[in-house]
Amino acid sequence: MSEPIHGAFTFVLHSHLPYARQAGMWPHGEEWVHEAMAETYLPLLDALYELRADGVPFRLTIGITPILAEQLGDALIAEHFIHYASERAAWAAADITRFEEAGDLDMVALARFYHQWYARKLTSFRDNYGRNVLAAFKVLQDEGLIEIATSAATHGYLPLLARDSSIYGQIATGVATYKRWFDRDPKAIWLPECAYRPAVLDATVDPPIRRPGIESFLADQGIRVFFSETHTVEGGLPVGKAAGDAIGPYGVTPRVEATPLNPTEASEPGTTYRPYWVGDAAGQVAVLGRNNRTGQQVWSGEHGYPGDGAYREFHRKDAISGMQYWSVTGPRVDLGDKAPYDPELAAEKVEGHARHFAGLVHDLLKEYRDETGAPGVISSAYDTELFGHWWFEGVAWLKGVLRELAAMPGVDLTTASGIVTDYPPDRVVNLPESSWGAGGDHSTWMNDETAFVWPKIHAAERTMEALTAANPDATGVRREVLEQAARELLLLQSSDWPFLITTGQAKEYAIERFNDHLARFESLVALAGVDGELTDEQLELLANLEERDNPFADIDYRNFAERQGESSPRSAT
Repeated sequence: MSEPIHGAFTFVLHSHLPYARQAGMWPHGEEWVHEAMAETYLPLLDALYELRADGVPFRLTIGITPILAEQLGDALIAEHFIHYASERAAWAAADITRFEEAGDLDMVALARFYHQWYARKLTSFRDNYGRNVLAAFKVLQDEGLIEIATSAATHGYLPLLARDSSIYGQIATGVATYKRWFDRDPKAIWLPECAYRPAVLDATVDPPIRRPGIESFLADQGIRVFFSETHTVEGGLPVGKAAGDAIGPYGVTPRVEATPLNPTEASEPGTTYRPYWVGDAAGQVAVLGRNNRTGQQVWSGEHGYPGDGAYREFHRKDAISGMQYWSVTGPRVDLGDKAPYDPELAAEKVEGHARHFAGLVHDLLKEYRDETGAPGVISSAYDTELFGHWWFEGVAWLKGVLRELAAMPGVDLTTASGIVTDYPPDRVVNLPESSWGAGGDHSTWMNDETAFVWPKIHAAERTMEALTAANPDATGVRREVLEQAARELLLLQSSDWPFLITTGQAKEYAIERFNDHLARFESLVALAGVDGELTDEQLELLANLEERDNPFADIDYRNFAERQGESSPRSAT
C-alpha cells in the first residue's frame, strides 16, 4: 500500500536586482546583473532543463521581479554579458598558465575547472537559450514545471509609499510587464521585502480616510497568493471561518462569514503549515508564510548546509583573477588558511544534503498531519541569488532536492498557486504590518540614515498625481514625457536605495542613484509644464532619458491617477 500524501511543498525563489542598466560596472552597477546571470540564473536553467530531459516531474515557484525581467530581456545587457563571461573565461585561462609556471598542480586543475565552467555558461546562453533567459523560463512555465511569480514594478517598498496611486501603479505596471514577457496573468506575487500593510485609517487628513490593505490591490490585479515572513503569519490571528461556497473570480471558493470571530476566541495561532485568506480580500487572495524550519537548514550559521567545510569559500578571491579557489574548510579558519577547493568532494556533500533536506520536508509534513489530521503545506523561500552566487553548490543542491522530492511518496511537489488551489484556505487572517527586515518592521528602510529619501518620494508621488489630473488623456510627445516621468518615479521608489544606504553595502552609490532618478523626474516635470511644442534641445533631453532608463515599454501614466480613500483601488481609466 502506497504512502498517503501528507501535504504539499514548494520552493519559492525570489529573483531580484536593482535597475543597473548602463549605471556603472564593478563594483556596483550592471555587473550585478552579469554576475547573477553567470552564477545563478544560467546554472539554474541548466539544472531545470537537465531534470526536464530526465523526465523528472519537478515543480517549483520562481519569482522574477519586473525590473529584473526588463534587464534580462534587454539586448544591450545580453551583449555586455557575453563580454563579461568571455573575459572571465580568459582570466581563468591565464591562471592556468600562471599556476603551471609556479608548479601548483592543484591550482592548475581549479583554473581549468573555472575556464570550462564559464565556457559552458556562454554556450548555454548563446546556443541553448538563444541569448534569451526569460524565454527559457517561459518554456518551463508553459509546460507546467514552474510557476513564475511577479512583484511590484521596481521593488518599491509599498507600505511606506504615501499615495495609493503609487501602490496601484507599482503593482499594475508589474503585472503588465509580466504579461508582456510571459503571455499570461500572474497568480503569485512576492511583495517587495515581504513588506505588508493592512487596511489603515489615515488620520493625517480631515476627515480621516480608510486606505485599503495591500491585499486589495493584489485582488484588483487578479493575484491569487503572496508570501510573508514567518513571524507575520505566526503573529497574525485567524479571525474568521469559511462558511459554504461562493462563485468568485477563481471559480468556487470558500465564502467568509460576515462577522469575524472575536480574536480572543480564535482557536489557534497562525501557522506556516497552511495558507490563509487575507483581510479585505478574503476568498480571493491568500498568504503563505515562509517555513522557518526548512529555512534554517540553509540560513543557519551553525546548521546551514553552505557552511560545510567542503563547499567553496565565497569571501576569498585570487588577487589577480578574482577566481574563488578555496573551500570553507572550517567555521573559524582564517581566510588566509583556507584549503584549496575540491569540486568532487563538494559534489558528494551536495548529494547527502539534498537527501537530508528532502527527508526533513517529508518528516515535517507527516508530523503536521499526524498532529492535526489535516495535510500541511511548506513554502521554503530564499533569494535566488543565494544559489550559485553566494552558495556555489546551491543550484546542484536544488536540483538534487527536486529530484528526491519528485520521487518521494507522501509529498506533493507543487507551486504556490497550486497550494491555494489544491489545499485551499478555510480561515481568514488579519496580518500585522511587517517586513523581513530587522525587528520585523520598516526600520531597515526608514531610519535616520534614510529619512531624507521619503519626503522626496512622497512629494514626487503627489506631483505625478497632479500631472495625471492635468493630462487625463495625453497623446504624442506629451504622453511620452508623462510615461517617462512615471518610469522615473518607479525607479525613484525602488526599495534597494534605502536598503543599500542602511546596510552600507553601497551607500554612496545608492544615494547617487536616488538623486539621479529624482533629478530626471524633476526635469520631466518641467518638460510637462512647457506650453506648446518642445524645442530640439528639450526633445533631445527626452530621447536621452528614454534611452537611458527604458524599462516598462507599455507603461500607462494614468495608473498614477489619484485614488486616495477609494473603497477599491481599481482604476477608473
